Amino acid sequence: MSSPAERYAAARRRAAQASQFPALEEFTSDLGFDLDDFQREACQALERGSGVLVCAPTGAGKTVVGEFAVHLALRGTPGQPAPTDGTRRKCFYTTPIKALSNQKYHDLVDRYGVEQVGLLTGDNAINGEAPVVVMTTEVLRNMLYAGSATLEGLAYVVMDEVHYLADRFRGGVWEEVIIHLPASVTLVSLSATVSNAEEFADWLITVRGETTVVVSEHRPVPLWQHMLVGKRMFDLFHDAAAARKHDVHPELLRYTRETVRRLDLGEGRAAGWGGRRGPRWRGPSRPDIVERLDREGLLPAILFIFSRAGCAAAVQQCLAAGLRLTSPEERAEIRRVVESRVTAIPSEDLSVLGYWEWLDGLERGLASHHAGMLPAFKEVVEELFVRGLVKAVFATETLALGINMPARCVVLERLVKYNGEAHVDLTPGEYTQLTGRAGRRGIDVEGHAVVVWSPETDPRHVAGLASTRTYPLRSSFRPSYNMAVNLVGSVGAAPARELLESSFAQFQADRSVVGLARQVQRNTETIEAYGVEAQCHHGDFDEYFALRVAIADRERAIARQGQNQRRAAAVAALERLRVGDVIRVPSGRRAGLAVVLDPAAGGFSEPRPLVLTQDRWAGRISPADFTTPAEVLARIRVPKNFNPRNPAARRDLAAQVTGTGLDRHSRRGARGRQSGEDHQLTQLRAELRRHPCHACPEREEHARWAERRRRLERDTEELRERVAGRTGSLARTFDRIVALLTARGYLTAEGEVTDAGRMLSRIWTETDLLVAECLRRGVWDGLSPAELAAAVSVAVFEARRDVDERASLPRGPVAEAVDSTLKLWSEIEADEAGRGLTVTREPDLGFAWPIYRWARGEALAKVLGSGHELDGEMPAGDFVRWARQVVDLLGQIADSGGASTELRATARQAIGVVNRGVLAYHAPA
Repeated sequence: MSSPAERYAAARRRAAQASQFPALEEFTSDLGFDLDDFQREACQALERGSGVLVCAPTGAGKTVVGEFAVHLALRGTPGQPAPTDGTRRKCFYTTPIKALSNQKYHDLVDRYGVEQVGLLTGDNAINGEAPVVVMTTEVLRNMLYAGSATLEGLAYVVMDEVHYLADRFRGGVWEEVIIHLPASVTLVSLSATVSNAEEFADWLITVRGETTVVVSEHRPVPLWQHMLVGKRMFDLFHDAAAARKHDVHPELLRYTRETVRRLDLGEGRAAGWGGRRGPRWRGPSRPDIVERLDREGLLPAILFIFSRAGCAAAVQQCLAAGLRLTSPEERAEIRRVVESRVTAIPSEDLSVLGYWEWLDGLERGLASHHAGMLPAFKEVVEELFVRGLVKAVFATETLALGINMPARCVVLERLVKYNGEAHVDLTPGEYTQLTGRAGRRGIDVEGHAVVVWSPETDPRHVAGLASTRTYPLRSSFRPSYNMAVNLVGSVGAAPARELLESSFAQFQADRSVVGLARQVQRNTETIEAYGVEAQCHHGDFDEYFALRVAIADRERAIARQGQNQRRAAAVAALERLRVGDVIRVPSGRRAGLAVVLDPAAGGFSEPRPLVLTQDRWAGRISPADFTTPAEVLARIRVPKNFNPRNPAARRDLAAQVTGTGLDRHSRRGARGRQSGEDHQLTQLRAELRRHPCHACPEREEHARWAERRRRLERDTEELRERVAGRTGSLARTFDRIVALLTARGYLTAEGEVTDAGRMLSRIWTETDLLVAECLRRGVWDGLSPAELAAAVSVAVFEARRDVDERASLPRGPVAEAVDSTLKLWSEIEADEAGRGLTVTREPDLGFAWPIYRWARGEALAKVLGSGHELDGEMPAGDFVRWARQVVDLLGQIADSGGASTELRATARQAIGVVNRGVLAYHAPA
């Protein structure tokens, strides 16, 4: 207990702080809780007039600092009384995703009232001229380029989740905003814990002026790490000291090693873990895990499963196991909330969306949460989970991105996820972000993170993930066509170039050059030392070694020549194939017999026939699958309307292939090597034998040193190229983009923006130049509303996974418009390639049929079934997300000065016919 003197001293300190930071004193008096040290430090810096960068763990309370900026804007200038002349200071609160914007809008309305707070997202515009406006970061970026009057009086910008600037698709927007904000605006950057906060802060100081860095590693709710091995739960660390040293709990290590040993010896089958092909570990089932968490008082929990299908299957498994985690009162409240939220969705669509199965899960306290779900359903799950009515949510990692859904416990089923291109291990940063959801401030005394063990999971690897704080922020900024015309139009070509060089991307590149240059110097010294070791008293060893290198290069060239000849033969053979030809695929995953279904090249530069293998796989093969030319071994009849997506049709035709009686694998051995000596190679070998160094007894020792030197010289040259490439690399890319835009008439030779350029400056999509070219050439003129929606969809849609065969299109005007779009893309791609650019991706036709059918008023079931996906129908969430992006682009076309009056009217009509049913629903904001 403190003494009277200590209490008096503390009171004096508080009084001094209150007089020094009156706004903070006002703000905290209404909070109802004491600020943590990091929160107080950041707020005091803000009141002094400094910008701030706050890095703290998920759930630590960073947003309090952002809310204090809102308080300062509403109060007036720091250290001065509120203005009496009627002028208002504004605060913009930006978030990376609409769900977060909606959530923050409601929080601020509850505190300051609906008149003081606005919301601007792609879907909602509420009270946009309010003194406090919550918005997505893209909305603010567009305002800055347009010189919007709404920016008048802007004093503070809060950038929540600023670490999003590392996002490879959208991260550049954060840097654009930070660079372009007026100098009078104070920036409040809120970030997850990153390991290079000082570097990021150094850049912020360079471009924004005074910025105070506040870093906190402290979690307000302690996090305990566990591993679930079969039916036993172990602590990952014995105590905090062990966690700091990455020392795994000895009992956990002993038990997992013993389990692996038993599996290796084949005892797994006896213990009930085995399968037909030998011992195989079967971990606890998902219902068992949820029941275990319920027994130990660890619900509500988020169970991360890095697969949409896995999340949906987990709920079904729990329902099949009879799990029920809710009371009758909770079930009644869940049904009331759900029914109030889905009234706007037509009843026939609800059955297609699996509404009744979803409601059954919710009423039992179980739900999934992933990007494939209807947004309305996701919002309901989030609300019910936060209220404690849903107890277990099976989610993909998208749930970890900022949405406020804390839990008592987080479970990771695997430590590997699919990143859109390949299955990769979780990084320490991702692990920290996911497990950071565990522990609700003010509710839980401690949070718990559980990793489900499998034989591939090493507890020491998990310990490394849990203890490592290496989550560096890496810029993903790159110039785009839209950015270029906006920059040139607002500041001019030369200043625009300088602005790009002030980006965080260039800042990091320039810093890395220092280290690379030092490495080049060290390598140069080492090369000289290797040269001394390679010297030979018989003669010039450099000359001798050059002959050895020339012989090796010539041998490789001859081998490549043989490969090219074989590939040309394989291409020619595939071009001769007809429907019904039975061939043998000699190698690769699809090795064996196959029948040709469609020999067409389908617009590819080389033949890629569609085949069905005797293993019932249907897909396109390429010349790369053939080490020898394809031979027609037999012919069978393929039904005229054969559908390769129909399992029964595939089975019957595959049986015919097998019925030919042909061997699955060729009995022929590999072809012999080409006979005949190469004259140049013979000459080089003769020169080598005549060289004086060839007789040196230490010849091979000298050659080893010469080889080391050659490799190091090659590596050093690559380093020099990297140094040259990084220094001013963004500015060089910008120059190439400006040159391309000038050649195409978007900019004049003097650096002025043309009418076409002004149109391009208002197109906000990844394929901005392609869209602008389509508008200029009239590619989309004369289409009906549904046809226009289908035609523009190819410029926004991007399939989650590559599908070999080209998607079909509605015949007539849509197919013609898309063909013209593809031709334009080919022209742009060739132009980009000639200038060393890779900016515009190829249009994707996979969404044309679904959006066309939807715009024509067809039923949701038919629409979802027409998606170009071999593994079934398109998920409703994906459909809604892409349809909204189509609507967004249609809105840009409707407002575009470069489009014809007729096209703009059609775009407005298209928006009307697309915005129906599940698309017309918006969560109440």
